[in-house]
Amino acid sequence: MRKQFLPVLLSLSLCFQAQVKKNAGYPITPVPFTAVKVTDAFWGQRLKASREVTIPLAFSKCEETGRYQNFVKAAHPSESYKVEGFSFDDTDVYKTIEGASYSMQTFPDKKLHKYIDSVLTIVAKAQEPDGYLYTARTMNPKHPHEWSGTKRWEKEEDLSHELYDLGHMLEGAIAHYQATGKRNFLDIAIKYADCAARAIGDKPGQITVVSGHQIAEMALCKLYVLTGEKRYLDLAKFLLDKRGYTDRKEEYSQSHIPVVKQDEAVGHAVRAAYMYTGMADVAALTGDTGYIHAIDRIWDNIVNKKLYITGGIGATGNGEAFGKNYELPNMSAYCETCAAIGNVYMNYRLFLLHGDAKYFDVLERTLYNGLIAGVSLDGGGFFYPNPLESIGQHQRQPWFGCACCPSNIARFIPSVPGYIYAVHNADVYVNLFMANHSNLNVNGKAVALTQSTNYPWTGDVNLEVSSKVKQDFTLKIRVPGWVQGDVVPGNLYSYTDKKTLAYTVKVNGIVVTSTIEKGYFSINRTWKKGDKVEVHFDMEPRTVKAHPAVEADRGKIAIERGPIVYCAEWPDNDFNIFSIILNKKPEFSVQSKPELLYGINTIQTDAQSLSYDVQGRLVAKDVKLTMIPYYAWAHRGSGDMAVWLPVDLSATRPAMPPTVASESKVNASHKAKSISAINDGLLPKDENDRSIPYYHWWPKEGTTEWISYDFAAEKTISRSTVYWFDDAPWGGCRVPQSWKVYYKDKNGEWQPAENTKAYGVEKGMGNEVLFKPVVTKALKLEVKLQEKNAAGIFEWEVE
Repeated sequence: MRKQFLPVLLSLSLCFQAQVKKNAGYPITPVPFTAVKVTDAFWGQRLKASREVTIPLAFSKCEETGRYQNFVKAAHPSESYKVEGFSFDDTDVYKTIEGASYSMQTFPDKKLHKYIDSVLTIVAKAQEPDGYLYTARTMNPKHPHEWSGTKRWEKEEDLSHELYDLGHMLEGAIAHYQATGKRNFLDIAIKYADCAARAIGDKPGQITVVSGHQIAEMALCKLYVLTGEKRYLDLAKFLLDKRGYTDRKEEYSQSHIPVVKQDEAVGHAVRAAYMYTGMADVAALTGDTGYIHAIDRIWDNIVNKKLYITGGIGATGNGEAFGKNYELPNMSAYCETCAAIGNVYMNYRLFLLHGDAKYFDVLERTLYNGLIAGVSLDGGGFFYPNPLESIGQHQRQPWFGCACCPSNIARFIPSVPGYIYAVHNADVYVNLFMANHSNLNVNGKAVALTQSTNYPWTGDVNLEVSSKVKQDFTLKIRVPGWVQGDVVPGNLYSYTDKKTLAYTVKVNGIVVTSTIEKGYFSINRTWKKGDKVEVHFDMEPRTVKAHPAVEADRGKIAIERGPIVYCAEWPDNDFNIFSIILNKKPEFSVQSKPELLYGINTIQTDAQSLSYDVQGRLVAKDVKLTMIPYYAWAHRGSGDMAVWLPVDLSATRPAMPPTVASESKVNASHKAKSISAINDGLLPKDENDRSIPYYHWWPKEGTTEWISYDFAAEKTISRSTVYWFDDAPWGGCRVPQSWKVYYKDKNGEWQPAENTKAYGVEKGMGNEVLFKPVVTKALKLEVKLQEKNAAGIFEWEVE
């Protein structure tokens, strides 16, 4: 018989007090979203967009794309059903319910509440009697999804995503229970968790398997904290303990070696971040020193060698993965939105384990930059990757077939209030700065706090104690690393301007002092109603350089102010932003623009724009460079954007005079936004260069494709040079089997050019073909793809 639960109103670790085992919680206690009401201007706009646009959009997409229908079919299985989509489509329903649950706690909505109940009724009917709930199999057990295998858990380590479904179900169900006090979703999730716990293990009759896509580990830990039932923690630890010992051993899924022996972040960045979060959970909840040391080593590797200045993680689209140490390209940066969310989870859990502000320094950087850039300001557009440089090939999309990022955003943004505070005995941690009203439980007594601020635009934060009775506790205010002169923990990034920022803290108008310990300014006193704390952090534009081992950023600096990283974007600058060079000692001015992009501060500085004239001479022109917050880019059309800006001549990219190719209209047999890469003038350094854009015909294979230039007037052409893109051995593009140049004659017919030099297919270099001069208004490449591969092009030059 299941034990009965009491409504959760204060904290995960305070749930089920009569049933929670001793130590069934973190060293530091989270303050849940249910205890905090955000009234902030900056985050209020984001929460409003999530509530009014993102969550309704996500629910509508679940309807339109058949996500709900999958559950209906699973309740009435049939061999006639064709199982389509992805094996993890169920999770989009769970994630959206999770986000809606967070949102309803802050903004009660009876209509939404009723809608979710109706969805959960459908979900419940799809659950098999023993708790298994996986529509990709259940709707047609004899012919399940092609990734699912012939029986349960058979393909879990590959692509079935059964445990991934469970993980997101648990995350959603716990949030729903916290927000509503209702068990209808929680019962479903517990039943599936129990099913998994019975099936997976090393006892007779059980199967030893680990997650193909991690998240169940962290979700099971959360269920353990909620219920105190140790079997959930045991299963989470089992899934981690056995990793590296099953048949599947690869870096992609972090199963190459046992987790406690790992010391480098590798493989698929989202899988990794979720696994590292689960490791931090197990470390915190068990005190296992092997896990503590392992997750500390991995975190140290990330922040010192693999973290983008925006807080993004995952350098390459090849496997959506971490790159090598210091491999941090900008234009081809992957930085998946889901990975940024995972980075927040990981650093939050590490804070709960260690109580060090450095984890919130990374969390805050990710939150204000690499994460919220993944969703448009109005809540209706989404980035999958988040590059740090673009020539216009990147735009937010209204949705994706693989909808993990939009639905993840839908669940994360409304959960932000839960990250502001934390409690440990008589210590109250103030970790994030946003206006809110909160009700905390400190040593069993209620403490009410009100925070007001215009952060991140100013560094002034005010806190007021509004508790009815006097109480002794220590207020621990995080002093951000950017105030103390640290861009991030470690030496991956450092400030170059030699500025020293100051901060002050006042209590009831009187300046107080404290020794900073683990990044916190501590005020211990007997607090009474009306006590006020005024915090001031100096906030100025700062210049940042990367570690010299980061090749992509050599000779460049980035600009940030407070927690916000800035970028230069085309609408604000009437010159080629890639052609500029900043002054060696730049001076900045900050302008408040309440009417621009929902209200931002812009930063301006003097620079020079470099270009070559028609004679090939380098010409410099004084310009005023305007920068906006990185999160706000790509809201005003497609065009150039850059975070890292040249300060050394070696890093500049002077504007080139127009060429025949650059002034041509490009067309192709396969339409793609990346087609603009063909004539952008950017050439690969070698065959492995992924720092510049390219065009490809993927997923075409073995076909004959084409790409063409149309000229405004007739041109005499006698040579063509192609730089082929080839992402062997893991990608799907190879140099073509063959190719040929055609020109359009005066009758508008395509004719083969009479080449005087062979057609080359070498990687990492220009493949030049010479042919008898032709006078034409159009040129075409006809490309024969290899039998089982597509092909791609970095650049196509014509003369």
